[in-house]
Amino acid sequence: MASIQSNNNNNQPLQALRIFSLNSIQMRTFHVTWLMFFVCFFGWFGLAPLMPTIREDLDLSKSQIGNIIIASVSGTIIARLLIGRLCDTWGPRKTAVRLLLVGAIPVFLVGLSKDYTTFLLFRLAISVIGASFVITQFHTSMMFAPAIKGTANAITGGWGNLGGGVTNMVMPLIFAAITGFGYTKQEAWRYAMIVPGIMMLLVAFLYHRYTKDTPAGNYDETDYRRTKGKTDWSVLADWRIWALTLAYAMCFGMEITFDNVASLHFVDSFGLSQRSAGFWAGVFGFMNIFARALGGIVSDKVGAKAGMKGKGRLLALVLLLEGAGLLLFAQAGSLVLAITAMLGFALFLKMANGATYGIVPFINEKNVGLVSGIVGAGGNLGGMLFGFLFKSDTITYVEAFQYIGYVVIAVSVIVMITSFVPKTKSETQNAKSKMQEALGV
Repeated sequence: MASIQSNNNNNQPLQALRIFSLNSIQMRTFHVTWLMFFVCFFGWFGLAPLMPTIREDLDLSKSQIGNIIIASVSGTIIARLLIGRLCDTWGPRKTAVRLLLVGAIPVFLVGLSKDYTTFLLFRLAISVIGASFVITQFHTSMMFAPAIKGTANAITGGWGNLGGGVTNMVMPLIFAAITGFGYTKQEAWRYAMIVPGIMMLLVAFLYHRYTKDTPAGNYDETDYRRTKGKTDWSVLADWRIWALTLAYAMCFGMEITFDNVASLHFVDSFGLSQRSAGFWAGVFGFMNIFARALGGIVSDKVGAKAGMKGKGRLLALVLLLEGAGLLLFAQAGSLVLAITAMLGFALFLKMANGATYGIVPFINEKNVGLVSGIVGAGGNLGGMLFGFLFKSDTITYVEAFQYIGYVVIAVSVIVMITSFVPKTKSETQNAKSKMQEALGV
């Protein structure tokens, strides 16, 4: 995946990505951190493919479902900002373990919901675990050299996001298995959520046991926090961060929105069963197995030849294609065309996710956690705002997809005219020397 020679010093970021290796702390961290995000997706979106049953059980209106969609992503906005800061101060390892342990509580307890209000509050509490993404991106950035950070971030993010697709496929099967044991549908969706809760506890143990904050050790064992772990809030004045935040709102924000509404859309628009709708919604998420990684890989390749300017143009292009695909999906009059259009915009959406975080680690290397948190929160802010479209009684789901498509195209233009090139000569020379060093030039 990267024809770059390995760094022989195990205390330094790796210059090569060996997917099938567990021999170094960098690669063990790589695998545990994407698995953590994958499992968190089960807890975060485990309810989404079961919403047709939950809607009937709790007698939910379209407006109430819209509020639930908004709640499912809104708590993550604040959580991602906080988690980014905690990664800079506590370290990603402690932050991940604590988030998993605390986040598992509402996942276990959501089955106690008896009405719309209690379900809404549990959904809001569960949304906090979506902040696990920031830990994954921060931790991966700590473990790999500049030339392959984009690729490594895209793979861990993509394989973590894959949890959204697998969740849509697997949770209806778990639901069906529980009903097969004689439980009612109203009981089955509640018991099904115990499974992701247990998974989160198991991964919390793995994270504590098999990862380190940095290649050289945990923050408590090194001087990383003293020398680099200080937050510089002046980065908030950097427009590049906000351009990336907008971009991520359009790609990841749309992804989590689609994860939330896909099953309902396929059931209501094309008459599919809950299981079939979950399958096709799962196909959308399953593309993360390669599409987000592809975005990161291409971003690194383009960056090696055209620098940050090339990375920015790549991001603008895939956003433009995502928006065009959404418009086609919105106009699809048959299931076949809808699925075809979905696969098209999903490819470019997930590539945009990877291309965004192919840029993020280079914006401010001393505050990677803060920048990751801000941009990551942008994804959920987008998801929350999109949720208001799906909540409206006067806007159909089809119209909502169409409006979002136009907004994505507009943001692609903003990204195209944004310069991601380092702003000073010293920043440019530093970025260039690090890239050349990692490439062995």
